[in-house]
Amino acid sequence: MAQYYLPKGMRYSTLEERKQFYLDEFDLKKVGDWFRNNLGRTKFAVIMGRHTKIFLEQYREDAATTIILDEYKNLADIRIQILDFLPEAVYYDRNIYDQNDHVVGQELAFDLDPENVTCPVHGTLADKMKRGQGLSFCELELEIVQKEAVGLFDFLSGRFSDLRAVYSGRGFHLHVMDRGAYCLSTEERLALAREVKAEGFHIDEWVTSGEYRLIRLPYSLNGLVSRIVFPLKKEELESFDAVHDRRCLPRFLGEATF
Repeated sequence: MAQYYLPKGMRYSTLEERKQFYLDEFDLKKVGDWFRNNLGRTKFAVIMGRHTKIFLEQYREDAATTIILDEYKNLADIRIQILDFLPEAVYYDRNIYDQNDHVVGQELAFDLDPENVTCPVHGTLADKMKRGQGLSFCELELEIVQKEAVGLFDFLSGRFSDLRAVYSGRGFHLHVMDRGAYCLSTEERLALAREVKAEGFHIDEWVTSGEYRLIRLPYSLNGLVSRIVFPLKKEELESFDAVHDRRCLPRFLGEATF
C-alpha cells in the first residue's frame, strides 16, 4: 500500500469506515442544498482506491478507474451506489448538460492543493514526486495553501459576486457560481488560470481551464485523509483549522486528539 506522509491525525479510511460514514453521516440534504435543490442532469463519479490501494476485492480491476454515476433517480440512489463501491473519493461533474447530453456550460472552479506549494522542509512538488510522495503534505504546506485560498478569494471577489469556498480534505476549492462564468470558453478559462498563476497562486490550471471537469463533492469523505469535504463561509476561511476542526472529522475518528 502506498503511504503518503500527512499531518498528524490524518490517515487513510478503511472500507468499514467509509461504509459507516456513508450510512450514518453523509448528509443528503446538505448535498442537495449545495446544488440549490436543482440537480438537473448532474453527473457524479467515484474512484475506489487509486491512491490508498484500499478497495473491495471484486472491483480490483477498476480500482484506479474513474466510475461515472449518471443513472439515478435522486440523491438517495447516489448514496446506494456509493455504498456499493465504497470509494476513497466522490466527485461531481462541473459540466452542465442539456436534454441531449450536450455540454452547454461548466462551473468555474479553482483548486489549490498543498503539495503544489514549495515547502522549506519538503521542497517542491518535483522534489516530492522524485521521492514517490507527490500527494504528501505537511501542516506548514497546508497553512501556506490556506493563505493562498484567502488571497485568491479576495482577488476573485473583484471580478465575481457569487463565490464559495470548500475545504477538500487536503486543500481548498473556490467555486464561481456567477451565471456568466458558466459560459466562459476554454480559452477564456485558460487565460484566467494563467492570470491567477501570474499573481502567485499555485492553482491546478487543468481544473480551472475545464480540461479536468470533476471536483470533490461537498459533504463526501476524502478517504485519503479521513476528512469531510466541507464548505466554508468567507469569514471562516482565514481562521479555519483544517487539521482539528470537528465539523470535518468523521465519527469513526472518535474523540482522538491530535
